[in-house]
Amino acid sequence: MDFYLNRRKFLSGAVAGTVGLGLMNQAEAFSFADNNKKRVGIIGLDTSHSIAFTKLLNAENPAPQYKGYKVVAAYPYGSKDIQTSVSRIPDYIEQVKKMNVKIADSIPDLLKQVDVVLLETNDGRLHLEQVLPVLKAGKRVFIDKPIAASLKDALAIFEASKKYKVPIFSASSLRYIKGLDGLDRSKVVGADAYSPASLEKTHPDLFWYGVHGVETLYTVMGKGCKEVTRVHTPGTDIVVGVWEDGRVGTFRGTRTGKHNYGGTVYTTEGNRTLGPYGGYEPLLDDIIKYFEDGSVPVTPEETIEIFAFMEAADESKRQGGKAVKLADVLAKAK
Repeated sequence: MDFYLNRRKFLSGAVAGTVGLGLMNQAEAFSFADNNKKRVGIIGLDTSHSIAFTKLLNAENPAPQYKGYKVVAAYPYGSKDIQTSVSRIPDYIEQVKKMNVKIADSIPDLLKQVDVVLLETNDGRLHLEQVLPVLKAGKRVFIDKPIAASLKDALAIFEASKKYKVPIFSASSLRYIKGLDGLDRSKVVGADAYSPASLEKTHPDLFWYGVHGVETLYTVMGKGCKEVTRVHTPGTDIVVGVWEDGRVGTFRGTRTGKHNYGGTVYTTEGNRTLGPYGGYEPLLDDIIKYFEDGSVPVTPEETIEIFAFMEAADESKRQGGKAVKLADVLAKAK
């Protein structure tokens, strides 16, 4: 059995009971009865992810694992003031129209036309506002990275998920980086991960792009980090996390040189190299499985800890590189 099947099996066991943060229980996570609806809606045409997912689902001969799901409608907006995102919208509207996607006037209009949602807006500041009507409508929704532009909003999104009894799934496609096949996470003694970490003034430093490498780190280490320390220069960030069991994981974010994704996993049986990037298909496979049965391959606890890790890294930077406990930033955000 490959790593992805092992990972889903492991995480589904964690979701089947009540998760430690009290975010949802088994009855809530699997409360949907009708798995025959296949109409996909997209919120946000300001990211290339929207185009990539639509091309895969609306292909002339889509892969069988996509089970007939099609993107039928999209609401394009979307970031309002991040120009690298805003500038994409007109072209992306035309691209999805050519793939038989209707353009909705609003999120309520979109929700009338679809059964499930891909929340793709590049601007994490809008995610809480945009996901609430989706959850209120009882529709399953994948939230692309970053789940929010603050730890406080990330917590609020999961609270809304609990309130409306709709399990949500959020992940970076770097959770599916190559090199993970057959990895037994229980044998991991440490890891280093790296990715580009370009900065965007509207988001905490690592939330915008460093999240990719941080999620790679968490994919192999799992949750349980207690504190982080960050070294920051204009071209590089290095964040060292110490886990409760004494293991150490590091993230290196780059803003100079050739941008790439990868890392090293240290295990009791030897070391292995991560990379290269594995594309969008493995992530979309898990999104479709989630649309089908409501099971989330990444627990709310792990997603929240990823964002607490990055918020603690920001706090460490503000304090000149001092160690910052994740429990402290979580308490502050609640």
